[in-house]
Amino acid sequence: MRLFLITYFIFILTNVGKAISDVLPNDIFSSVEVVELQMNSLQTNSKINNSGIYQCWLFAHPENKKYTGPYNNFKRMISDTSYKILLNSTKFKISLLNKNQEMAKYSVDVDAYDNRRYNLNWVLERAKLDKNCKNCWMTTSVTQPQFIGQLN
Repeated sequence: MRLFLITYFIFILTNVGKAISDVLPNDIFSSVEVVELQMNSLQTNSKINNSGIYQCWLFAHPENKKYTGPYNNFKRMISDTSYKILLNSTKFKISLLNKNQEMAKYSVDVDAYDNRRYNLNWVLERAKLDKNCKNCWMTTSVTQPQFIGQLN
């Protein structure tokens, strides 16, 4: 019985992470909602299965994926470079810089786990992937984090 409960608990934890990571790009999301979804996913990333990083990768534009490569490369890029400040941040603020029908650019201030504030620019463009994503917003680039101040 004890083995069954342990197995069941592990199964639930594993599948909860997958369920959270199954939000796919579609035409319903606005550009700012995509940035919010990606930032929330990275903010609540699980170190067990990296579900937040995976969720973020799902909204990477196909042109972006040409540079970041497959998911495992993207995961390394987020967790092992300056982008790691996006993981498990304490707070973020998104501000629109400019937007038209095909492109949107946002400034994102991030209060990171290291008690510092950083700024990044998030650029999104429209993409066509499938019947649910005929004109959906996806991230084409994110600038390197720029340190803008120490938090109290």
